[in-house]
Amino acid sequence: MTKPPLTVAEIEKLSDDFEAATPAEIINWAVGQFSPHLAASSSFQTQSLPLLHLISTIDPGLPVFFLDTGFHFWETLIYREQLQRYFRITIQDLYPDPSWQPFLRRYGPDLVEQDPDLCCFIRKVQPMQKAVKGLRAWISGIRRDQTENRKHAKILEVERGGLLKVNPLLNWTREDVRNYASQHNLPAHPLYEKGYRSIGCKPCTVAINLGEDDRAGRWKGRGKTECGLHTEMFRQDAPPPVHIAASN
Repeated sequence: MTKPPLTVAEIEKLSDDFEAATPAEIINWAVGQFSPHLAASSSFQTQSLPLLHLISTIDPGLPVFFLDTGFHFWETLIYREQLQRYFRITIQDLYPDPSWQPFLRRYGPDLVEQDPDLCCFIRKVQPMQKAVKGLRAWISGIRRDQTENRKHAKILEVERGGLLKVNPLLNWTREDVRNYASQHNLPAHPLYEKGYRSIGCKPCTVAINLGEDDRAGRWKGRGKTECGLHTEMFRQDAPPPVHIAASN
């Protein structure tokens, strides 16, 4: 039976209460409260392991969205297949809307460098916006220690259309992730030991140096730290303003 929607006050109280809860407790609550109108998302990298493992033990039938941008490292795609078999989870691949294909065929490679925000909107944000339509909640694996923007996130956040975003790992650190993976003997991403600690699309990801922040290799030198899934961009229907480079 579908449970009635939560009020704003109930969401705020639960979010505060969940600050002292374990990720497993939060996921169990979300499954009981929202299933079958619930899904999770994952970028399928080493940092994704705890969330995927927990889903496999709590509800392996829960849809896990994977954004297939067309720019992933082949190691990520192999790893995705490996984890699907290892965890026996239910993965749903998401792709850019077909209406963008003529534009991407013509401008796709240049877009990565000239307007990465628009590129992310087309390949990540809009496909996720479409995928969550009809859902009541979305489970994300973000953590507060990852970016400045995520420091201010809450465990429960109301998104566009009343969608509730659930962030069960928000209070974890990268050390917590390493310890969990070690404890459960989980397989790391093939590129992890080569210095790729946060892995996105191949054109926008480089290995980091010793002592650098884990996400220092994402959009390096472009003044960008987020793809848009976890920012205000996700709440917008239209693409971000087009960036036109100044001519010399």
